[in-house]
Amino acid sequence: MSDLTPEQQALKEAYVRARGYWRPWTEGLLRFDPEFLQAYGKYAGYASEKGPLSRKMCELIYVALDGSSTHLFRSGLALHLRLALQEGATAREIIDVFRLATMQGLDGCHVGIGILAEELAGAGIQADHFELTTEQLALRDAYIAQFGDWPDFCEQWLRSDPGYFAVLLDLLADRSAGDGLDQRSQCLISLALNACFTALNPQGLRVQIKRALRLGIGQREIRQVLQMTAHLGVHACAIGVPVLMEALEERSSKDENGGPE
Repeated sequence: MSDLTPEQQALKEAYVRARGYWRPWTEGLLRFDPEFLQAYGKYAGYASEKGPLSRKMCELIYVALDGSSTHLFRSGLALHLRLALQEGATAREIIDVFRLATMQGLDGCHVGIGILAEELAGAGIQADHFELTTEQLALRDAYIAQFGDWPDFCEQWLRSDPGYFAVLLDLLADRSAGDGLDQRSQCLISLALNACFTALNPQGLRVQIKRALRLGIGQREIRQVLQMTAHLGVHACAIGVPVLMEALEERSSKDENGGPE
């Protein structure tokens, strides 16, 4: 490919300033659709430039989203993990991010237990409903002490399968210590995981927004997280543009060599 024009070079430098990276897919868009790359750079850079979250917090959110089992975008994870380390993130903080992303597997359980209760009632079937023992009341108190709320799905799990709720609570226990994530950071990351379109969970999102407000997290911070979750959509370009470039190179090579025999 030819060298970049002055206009293309200026666009590339502006993108790197806004986003902090330059990848093969951005190089491809620069060649094939610079107007879209410029528009995306301004759009994706808006949240980080205008929002109140630190650069480190933004990178940790991207680590969570790219590493989520609903996305598993390895190249993005590797990029943003390194950027997070550059911004001062500790290994323990990143492990905490992965721990929170692991909890995303509970979303289907929490939504499903509510639907099960509704359908059982609609069918006239008595749901399993155990009276709470002293030990189980203590589990409820422990959950409320940690999270400050008691969602319906917690009550349903505790009454229908108290043994499961006990191990669930142990899984959710806050193990951050020393250089791990603080409570506010954990809430912001959990909010992002529930808000992202790859695993949108309105019920969980509402729980996390309520928790964020109780923790004193501002509206601007919450809005910035919501804006950032939409950026994963560009991974269609991150995967697709390099494939397009490879296909074009293969076709060009075949044309030069007279095509397949």
